[in-house]
Amino acid sequence: MPKHLLIVESPAKAKTINKYLGKDFTVLASYGHVRDLIPKEGAVDPDNGFAMRYDLIDKNEKHVDAIAKAAKTADDIYLATDPDREGEAISWHIAEILKERNLVKDKPMHRVVFTEITPRAIKEAMTKPRSIAADLVDAQQARRALDYLVGFNLSPVLWRKVQRGLSAGRVQSPALRMIVEREEEIEAFVAREYWSIAAECAHPSQHFSAKLVKLDGQKFEQFTVTDGDTAEAARLRIQQAAAGALHVTDVASKERKRRPAPPFTTSTLQQEASRKLGFTTRKTMQVAQKLYEGVAIGDEGTVGLISYMRTDSVNLSQDALDEIRDVIARDYGTASLPDKPNTYQTKSKNAQEAHEAVRPTSALRTPSQVSKYLSDDERRLYELIWKRAVACQMIPATLNTVSVELAAGAEHAFRASGTTVVVPGFLAVYEEGKDSKSAEDEDEGRKLPKMAPGDRVPLDRISAEQHFTQPPPRFTEAALVKALEEYGIGRPSTYASIIQTLIFRKYVEMEGRSFRPSDVGRAVSKFLSGHFTQYVDYDFTAKLEDELDAVSRGEEEWLPLMARFWGPFNQLVEEKKESVDRAEASGARELGTDPKTGKPVSVRLGRFGPYAAIGSTAEDAEEKPKFASLRPGQSMHTISLEEALELFLMPRALGQDNGEDVSVGIGRFGPFAKRGSTYASLKKEDDPYTIDLARAVFLIEEKEEIARNRIIKEFDGSDIQVLNGRFGPYISDGKLNGKIPKDREPASLSLDEVVKLLEETGKPVRKGFGAKKAAAKKVAKEPSAKKPAAKKAAVKKTAATKAPAKKAAVKKAAKKTVVKKAG
Repeated sequence: MPKHLLIVESPAKAKTINKYLGKDFTVLASYGHVRDLIPKEGAVDPDNGFAMRYDLIDKNEKHVDAIAKAAKTADDIYLATDPDREGEAISWHIAEILKERNLVKDKPMHRVVFTEITPRAIKEAMTKPRSIAADLVDAQQARRALDYLVGFNLSPVLWRKVQRGLSAGRVQSPALRMIVEREEEIEAFVAREYWSIAAECAHPSQHFSAKLVKLDGQKFEQFTVTDGDTAEAARLRIQQAAAGALHVTDVASKERKRRPAPPFTTSTLQQEASRKLGFTTRKTMQVAQKLYEGVAIGDEGTVGLISYMRTDSVNLSQDALDEIRDVIARDYGTASLPDKPNTYQTKSKNAQEAHEAVRPTSALRTPSQVSKYLSDDERRLYELIWKRAVACQMIPATLNTVSVELAAGAEHAFRASGTTVVVPGFLAVYEEGKDSKSAEDEDEGRKLPKMAPGDRVPLDRISAEQHFTQPPPRFTEAALVKALEEYGIGRPSTYASIIQTLIFRKYVEMEGRSFRPSDVGRAVSKFLSGHFTQYVDYDFTAKLEDELDAVSRGEEEWLPLMARFWGPFNQLVEEKKESVDRAEASGARELGTDPKTGKPVSVRLGRFGPYAAIGSTAEDAEEKPKFASLRPGQSMHTISLEEALELFLMPRALGQDNGEDVSVGIGRFGPFAKRGSTYASLKKEDDPYTIDLARAVFLIEEKEEIARNRIIKEFDGSDIQVLNGRFGPYISDGKLNGKIPKDREPASLSLDEVVKLLEETGKPVRKGFGAKKAAAKKVAKEPSAKKPAAKKAAVKKTAATKAPAKKAAVKKAAKKTVVKKAG
C-alpha cells in the first residue's frame, strides 16, 4: 500500500508526477478549486467579521471524496497545488476539508511547491516542505470576497436601472471602461489632411527614395502642407530648384546596440502569442497549461516542457541559465555568448509570485527535437517560449544606421536612411513583435548605395502623396493586456478570464481581432463611470490590487482592507438604488423630431436590445409610441435621426404572388416575410431592408411545406393531432404533448387510442416547444407585439428560470456549509 498521498490540481499533472515519485506515493488531482462561496446572498457577511460561507463544488465532490478516502490510509499528506495564491488557497481548502472529516489527526501535512514538472524539480521540492502560507490564503480570500461583494450588490442595481441579467465585476468593469473610452475617442476623432513629399533618386548603383525635411528654408513637418494645391506648388518649386539632380551635403554613420527582450512573463507571453500566433489569451493559457503539465516525449515518457506559466518574474534559475548558455555556444557559437548572463529587472512588487520567468524546462530540448510529439498549437507556442528564453541570454545586436542629407537647390533638402545589421546577436534567434512600426523599423534592412558629400545623385522624379491622420486603433487582446498591466489592473493570471467575461456577457464584440463595445456594454460602462466613478477608476483599482499584494506578503491585514472598501461602497449602492433614473442609466438619446408626425425620435436600450422610438415612451403617455429595432452593426450611440427614421419604413411591400400581397417586416422575434396571412422568419443572411420578392416567396413556401408535412393525422371534431416533431412522431392537442408507442404506426392510431395516450403520457407544452393546433393546421401567424402579451411571456419566463434555482438550493441544503470567519 502507498504510504504517502500527494495532491495536485490537474489529472495530467498527477499522471506525470506519479511516474517520478514511484510506488510509495498516491498522486491525486483536486481538479481545480474544491470549494467556493455559496452562490447566493449572505456568502460573505460584513456584519460578522466578513465571515465566508463555503460549499463543495458539485462537479468536484467525487474528487474530494477520492482524496478523503486515500487520506484515511496515508501516513502523511503533501499538498502540491500551483505555486501562487490560488494554489495556496486550494491547498488550504483541502486541508480544512480533511480536518473537518477527522482524517488528519496526527498525520503530518506538508505544502510543497515547484515551478516546473521535471524529476529534478519534484524531488527537490519534496526535500523542502513548508506549512500553508496564511498570508497568501488571506489575500486570495480577500480578493474573492471583494469580487463577491461587488458582484452581488452592484449587479442588481444594473438589473433595475439598465437591463436584467447584467453583471458588474471589480476588475472587468475598468477593463470595459478602457474599451468604451477608446471607442469614444475614435468617434470623436476628426481626421486631418496632410501631404508628404519624396524624391525618387536614380543612383547608378541603386535606386532609393528620400523624404523631404526642409522646404523653402524651413523645417518640413507633418502639417506643413495640408492641401493638394499647396503640395503641387511645392513639388514644382523643388523640381525646378533641383534641376535634375540632388547634391549630397552630409553622410552620417552611427552604430547602435539593441538588447534582447527579457524572457516571458504571463502577460508578455499572452501579448506575443496574440501578435505572432494569433492566439487569444485564453488559448495561450490553455496550450501553455498542457506544455507545463506534461507531454509524452518518446523514450523520456511524459515530461513538463515549460515552467509555470503564471508569473510576473523575468528571473531565470542558475540551472536554466547554464543550459541556455550551453545551447547558445553549441548552436550559435561562443561569439554569440556574453561574458556573463544577462539580467533583467522585474516590474512586479510581489516577490511571492515572482518565482521564475516562463521558460523551457530544458533548453536542450530544441523545438525541432520535440515538434513531432506536439500538436501544431503546442509546437508553435513552445518554439516561441524556447526562442525567447535563448535569445534573452545572447549578445546584443549591432546595427549600423546611415543617414544621407541631399539638397535640392539652396532652400530644399531631403533625407534618406538605411539600417543594416552588422552583428546579428540575439536577432539570429528571435525578434520581439510590435503593434505598430516606427520610422526606424521601416529603415531596418534597407541598404543605401555608397555616397559621399559633394556627390551628384540623378533625380528621377519628385512625388507628393496625400494622407489623413488615423484615429487611435481599437484594442486587440495584446494591446488590452498591455494596457491592463501598465495600469496595474488585475493580475496576469486573470487577464484571460476578464476578456472572456466581457465577450460572454456581450459587453464587447470582436471586429476582426479588435474589441468593439456593444450598446449594452457602453450603457453598463456609462452607468458605472457616472455613478460608481471611484470603483471603475484605474488608479483606485490598481491601488486595491497593490493592497491585496501587500496582504499576500504579510505587510497588511485583510480585515481592515475589507472594511475600508465595504463601508463607502455599500452606502453608495443604497443611495443609487433610489436616486438614478433608468432612462439616463441606459444611455437613452433624443435624436430629433419626426417630420411626418412632429413627435420626438429617440433610441433606447430595451429587454431585447437597442431600439428606436417615435413618440413619448413615458408610461402615462396618451398615445403609445412606435418602436423599431436597430439593424445589425448600428449603435444607439452613433445612429443619426435619418438612419433611425429609415427603421420605420417597415413593413416593406415587395409585390404580389398568387394574387396575394407579399411584404417584409420586423416583429418581436425578428424579421419576417408575409404573404396573405402566412408568416415566415427570415434567415440570418437575409436583410429585411434589401430582400427581394423571389427570396421572400421562397422562404414562405418553404415554411408552408414544413407545416404541411408536419401533420400525420387529424380527427374530425377533436383538437388532437398526430404530428412529426424534431425527435420523431408525437400527439398533441396544443396544450399537452403525448408519446406514441414504438411498436405503433403513427398514421394507424384511432381517436380513442390518441385520447387514451394523451391521458397517460401527456405533458404540458413547453413555451417555444411542441405544437399548437393553430401552428399545425396552418402556418403560424406573427404574434402580436402588444404589451400585455409581452408581460405574460415575461412572467412565464421568470417562473421557468426560478424552478432550477430552487432545486439547486434544495440540493445544496443537504450539504454541509462551511463558515470561515475572519481571524
